[in-house]
Amino acid sequence: MTSDQHGNDLAGFLRARRTQLSPERAGLPIGPGRRRTPGLRREELATLAGVSIDYYTRLERGKETHPSQAVIDSLARALRLEGDEHEHLRRLAARAVRSAPEPPAAPCRAVGPGVPLLLENLRPSPAYVLSRTLDVLAANPGGLRLYAGIESWPAKRRNLARYYFLHPAARDLFTDWDNQIRGCVARLRALAGTDPDAPDLAQLVGELLMKSPDFAHMWERYDVRAHRPGTKHFRHPQVGDLTLGYQPMELEGTSGQRLVVYYADVASPDHDAMVLLDMLGTQHAPDPAGRSAGTDARDQARQPARGRTTPPPG
Repeated sequence: MTSDQHGNDLAGFLRARRTQLSPERAGLPIGPGRRRTPGLRREELATLAGVSIDYYTRLERGKETHPSQAVIDSLARALRLEGDEHEHLRRLAARAVRSAPEPPAAPCRAVGPGVPLLLENLRPSPAYVLSRTLDVLAANPGGLRLYAGIESWPAKRRNLARYYFLHPAARDLFTDWDNQIRGCVARLRALAGTDPDAPDLAQLVGELLMKSPDFAHMWERYDVRAHRPGTKHFRHPQVGDLTLGYQPMELEGTSGQRLVVYYADVASPDHDAMVLLDMLGTQHAPDPAGRSAGTDARDQARQPARGRTTPPPG
């Protein structure tokens, strides 16, 4: 990718965020009459950022690709960007001043040799390992069963972004599906800011742009967000409603792989549902010892659940 294309990435982000920022939020008085342009006008943003309208117009058209750090920070303040969004703008500006090397090969999908044992030891807490583009690379029984229906997909198709937008069960599984998909797209946008030419990202985004109007609409918003701890609410078709905390952890020595572990207080109904989910996942998982799935689930039910201690949130 050339520096011109990098400048277009910067331009697209500025344009998208400007059109989403209302004059009221920017602290501008509302004038008489109806505004024909959504969000701020170019001259309004340029004034707020302390740059000339001509200079800002060149930035937004991709013709100016060498903004200073001071200009970038001024634009971030004018656009009311915070945290991840401000950092994303800085990365786009840094990339705009240089040509990118040849696109790297897609990261390896293999997980480390100790990861399957780690996932097993975390039971009954649902846990899985994600690639940087949200591919599910490995999971324990509860972790795979948590996303109802994803286990029916071939292993190489199991991707959380693909699940959110293309699986028929996703809308019913999440009580806040709109918020979930916004976060999902924002994380992929953050990756696009650092590695836009990556083949694994390009392939996934291309598929979702073609198959999901919801994804296409959100992709054009240029929202960015990092993956952080939090809470998710599920309306699971097999174990009912449950609310679980989750902790993502980057796996050192990998190309952006993350371990995600869910947890609940051991005395709560959510924990009971989590244990049941683990058992259901075990019933449908291949048994390397050759025992029947029903026997395995009954044996587990008679024993204290492994790993019932709630993983720490940090």
